[in-house]
Amino acid sequence: MNKDKFEVALIQMHIEAGDTEANFARLQVKLREAVSGEVKPDVILLPEMWNTGYALEQIHELADEEGKATDELLSAFSREHQVHLIGGSIAEKRSEGVYNTAYVYNRDGEKTADYSKIHLFRLMDEEKHLQAGDKLGELTIEGTQAGLMICYDIRFPELTRKLALGGAKILFVPAEWPHPRLNHWRTLLTARAIENQIYVIACNRVGTSGTTHFFGHSMIIDPWGEIIAEAGEEEAIVRAQIDVSLVDEVRTRIPIFDDRRPPLY
Repeated sequence: MNKDKFEVALIQMHIEAGDTEANFARLQVKLREAVSGEVKPDVILLPEMWNTGYALEQIHELADEEGKATDELLSAFSREHQVHLIGGSIAEKRSEGVYNTAYVYNRDGEKTADYSKIHLFRLMDEEKHLQAGDKLGELTIEGTQAGLMICYDIRFPELTRKLALGGAKILFVPAEWPHPRLNHWRTLLTARAIENQIYVIACNRVGTSGTTHFFGHSMIIDPWGEIIAEAGEEEAIVRAQIDVSLVDEVRTRIPIFDDRRPPLY
């Protein structure tokens, strides 16, 4: 049976660049905090590259080999607490190189999807150290189709539209998005929600890495483009309930998908 209402929690946390042990320890504390609130979440979203941060010069030594350590932690946690986990993303080492990859787990601790970032961000030299993914981030949570994109991906509206046309009603976005581009972050996420009439759930990191300051402002945006929850610039657990039936209501009231004219564009 499809589920319409979900309690969502976003883990906005600091990440120590290059210190995987500290990051695993911090995440475990934050995960326990996320499930200990008055309302238990159905879905938890983590930030981008939470295991290593952007220590790209050492990424081949730091990356999680085949994602084994990450899989062990997140699978066990989701199973123990009966919660869906959108595992942010990690530096994942494969035979052909290192990928910026997100894992998705259901309430039974089963990995149900994965997605490797397909747009690598040149301003942080990702393309010099990471491999790009080659498939869409598509997943299903208790009957609801959703999409998964990572950070820089949100600058490509055609990717969000393809996910929405494929049935996605929620878009999950783990990120490490820094100052001075807070206005870009808020505007792009809101635009993706409005133009595709979907929920956008975005989890950003906080803290400073080298000379780069990450501003947080993790947020949950409804299909009207209204921000229903937003953090500041400190560590936080962002919580809100979403109702995916609102997606159908909005699409009925303003039928942009019915009014599209693909032959012209």
